Amino acid sequence: MHITDIQTSIQNIPLKTPFITALRRVENVSFIRVKIFYDNGSYSYGEAPATKAITGETLQSIESSIKELSPKLIGLGLQDALELIHAQTIGSSAKAALDIALCDVLYNFNVQDTEPIQTDITISLNTTEIMLEDAKEALCDGMDILKIKLGSDIEHAIYTTQLLAKNLSGAKLLIDANQAWSFNEALYYIENTRELRLQLIEQPVVAKDLDSLKKLRKISHTPILADEAVFTLEDVKLVMEGGYADMINIKLMKCGGVSKAIEILEYARENKIICMFGSMLEGPYSINAAVQLALMYRDVVRYIDLDSPLLYKNANKHFACTINKSTYRLKSRT
Repeated sequence: MHITDIQTSIQNIPLKTPFITALRRVENVSFIRVKIFYDNGSYSYGEAPATKAITGETLQSIESSIKELSPKLIGLGLQDALELIHAQTIGSSAKAALDIALCDVLYNFNVQDTEPIQTDITISLNTTEIMLEDAKEALCDGMDILKIKLGSDIEHAIYTTQLLAKNLSGAKLLIDANQAWSFNEALYYIENTRELRLQLIEQPVVAKDLDSLKKLRKISHTPILADEAVFTLEDVKLVMEGGYADMINIKLMKCGGVSKAIEILEYARENKIICMFGSMLEGPYSINAAVQLALMYRDVVRYIDLDSPLLYKNANKHFACTINKSTYRLKSRT
């Protein structure tokens, strides 16, 4: 089975409401969709959103990278194509789009354990009052795992967390600062939320400041999760073996796709590392690939952050999986 053609297109899916974090504000899920054709008449899809604040890539750079590499991939078998892709110096998201499409065929996932997995739902950064109302609405809809996006205003972060914890006793709160705090601010936050039952604090300081991350981990009563600090398997080994974080967030767009995520997941399984399987704001095919991996590795994936389709303005139109409130079930694609 060999590649005969590769096509790209830009896709946009409107969101119900703006998605706001410390790093960005987004009103649409915008991504590059890749369609790879094979000599047996079949084809497969991959996708990659632009998250310049995290991977350094734009839609234009992702598409350009794929188009420049495509002529070298024509005529190759699947495994040879994968090896060539990951030998390139292009961005991780561009690699992921191609990798997802190839792995959909190469691995032919046949997940046996299809019991539903529950994703969190993101509560975007906003005024405390709006975040509380959004959280209450999510809880009423059956979404009891809430990923709380906080920003650089540390007093707002503390007050919002305290208020949510007080008013939402039935919710599990995952705190995500998206690198917004200094060490002292993160320490101040930890000290003022010590009595609250938080599930985790995700990437409180900038990714490159591993020393601060390690100090916070030793002090914090709440587990520290590394996100932007871990892209590759090598990053994961450095962070976990060095004791810089308690757990890691795996994302297809950071590591370069399904094949690279499997390498990290196998390492996590071998070393009993707790993982979150996360996403940026992604399209249906990349989310579906992540769902399959989360099902396959549910022994190490404790937290699921694959809520993008729940944020789509018209979820049923765009998503390749069946959504039942906060649970996903695999569905055969046609």
